[in-house]
Amino acid sequence: MPQIAQLLETYSSQIFWLLVFFGITFFVVGRGMVPKVLDTVSLRDKQIADDLAAAQSARDAAGEQEEAWRVRENENRAAAQALIADAKAKAAANTEKALAKAQEGLDAQLAEAEGRIEEARNSAMGEIEGVAAEAVQDILLKVAGTKVTKPTANKAVKEALNG
Repeated sequence: MPQIAQLLETYSSQIFWLLVFFGITFFVVGRGMVPKVLDTVSLRDKQIADDLAAAQSARDAAGEQEEAWRVRENENRAAAQALIADAKAKAAANTEKALAKAQEGLDAQLAEAEGRIEEARNSAMGEIEGVAAEAVQDILLKVAGTKVTKPTANKAVKEALNG
């Protein structure tokens, strides 16, 4: 085979060119392009790490702000509850005062009405005594035929009504 025979004559030049080609490739790719790619990758990794750190710090700050907001909200809620309780207490006190005042007015009206009723009853009793005394006089005059004086009839009626 002639190709194999040629191999012994050309193998040294082929090895030479192989080394030259791989040497150029090594220097162009290995020394020129790979460091740039590695620098880009490391820069990218650094940027990602910085972004993650910034995101974590933002998340922590948001958590702190949320906690502060919750504390403030709870304080505001407690203050509102205190205001409501105070308003309820004031309203209850005002209502109690108004009820007491109304009760005093009703008690005064009741006492006045009881006084008028007592007056009317006394007046009615006086009229009844007067009418009864006249009736006693008329009855005794018609039944017994005796005339009784008005003071005597009044005394007898009072004794009968009171006793």
